[in-house]
Amino acid sequence: MPRAARGGQEDAQARLRGLPSVDALIGALAGQSALRGVPRPRLTATVREVLAAERRRLLEAGGPVADADTLGRRVVAVLTQGGLFSLASVINATGVVLHTNLGRALLSPLAQERLREVAAAYSNLEMDLSRKERGSRYAHVDGLLRRLSGAEAALAVNNCAAAVLLALESLARGKEVIVSRGELIEIGGEFRIPDIMRRSGAILREVGTTNRTHLKDYASAIGPETGLILKVHTSNYRVVGFTASVSSRELAELGRARSIPVMEDLGSGCFVDLTRYGFPYEPTVPEVVASGVDLVSFSGDKLLGGPQAGILVGRAELVERLARNPLNRALRIDKFTVAALEATLYAYEAGTAIESIPTLRMLTEPAGSVRRRARRLLGRLPAETQRALGAQLVESTSQVGGGALPTVELPTAAIALGTSERPAERLDEALRSGRPPVLGRLLDDRLLLDCRTILASDIAPLAARLAAL
Repeated sequence: MPRAARGGQEDAQARLRGLPSVDALIGALAGQSALRGVPRPRLTATVREVLAAERRRLLEAGGPVADADTLGRRVVAVLTQGGLFSLASVINATGVVLHTNLGRALLSPLAQERLREVAAAYSNLEMDLSRKERGSRYAHVDGLLRRLSGAEAALAVNNCAAAVLLALESLARGKEVIVSRGELIEIGGEFRIPDIMRRSGAILREVGTTNRTHLKDYASAIGPETGLILKVHTSNYRVVGFTASVSSRELAELGRARSIPVMEDLGSGCFVDLTRYGFPYEPTVPEVVASGVDLVSFSGDKLLGGPQAGILVGRAELVERLARNPLNRALRIDKFTVAALEATLYAYEAGTAIESIPTLRMLTEPAGSVRRRARRLLGRLPAETQRALGAQLVESTSQVGGGALPTVELPTAAIALGTSERPAERLDEALRSGRPPVLGRLLDDRLLLDCRTILASDIAPLAARLAAL
């Protein structure tokens, strides 16, 4: 080895020997108030990571060795930035009401209260108190779902994909399922109807074309191997122009005439008519049930505004077949979902859904009300903060999200940020990395904080975050 290279390696090794040991650095951090509550194994792992990063830097780039105080500050920064828990509350300033990556629907105050009560005590989840015998967890929501939908029976599993899987496996395993080619949807996470059909053991039978499918296409496809006719509501996209589709009622009549069950996957699922609030027509669950469709599936955490769940309503005989399927046990809902779903459905029965369910309240809030909240946020920022961040109130549009009402744009008001000294991308990164994390949306060279999805309780902490920038 050349003398110069040998000398450089010796210098690097000498610098490495100047690093404190893991135990020494942990000892130097003892008593740090910022680390109160951090478990010892997590502290140890973080100290090792910081020391390893410093070793790599010394070997690759050289330079002076960081002292114990500097290394300690790095450890504190890593642990405080991440917080004690990975799953954390965030401020949704994206304007997307049903943001899948941010947990979709917010639960109503009543649903939150019911969760706390059920979490803190034993419950009658599967206990028939009148007979002191084992009961059904579905009994707590079955009556509500039947009354609200008009269906004979109901069942809830852990999400809508599970509901479709359970129905296909129960009713059409080894048989053909007729679906319009224009309804072979893909939703987030690359979930595709043909894929789940293969998993269920059902055989896909496509009919029609991408843009036009007629009743005769379904009728001619029915044969001795047909197990189910499936209609899929295109809740996350729209086909427009030269189009044709078959109504739920027409399919239900065809199914009855040919003794084939008909199922409709509504996806988002809604129990209120949103057209009175200016939204385009969206079929409601009661309307589809009334059309004569045998089985209807929809999500709990989209337009319904409840917890994640896949809900099935329809003919009692079919729902009973699904409930008896051993697969149902693997897909069943837990006590927290039961509690939150019961509270959400109660709001519909009580006629208070629009006011009490956050999703519906956000969707139907007038633009003027959103604008007033934006002004309150802007008014909490000192003048020097407004100038430094280039903060301005602007008009914009929000989205429903969650694969629901894809063509709808909601008028909104937002605070726009960004200057040449503080570019929007840097502000976006800074807001995402702090506590609480704030997620806005980048548009051109500005960061928009959309006030349609900013809660009243978010305004004070958001203003503090912006002032700190």
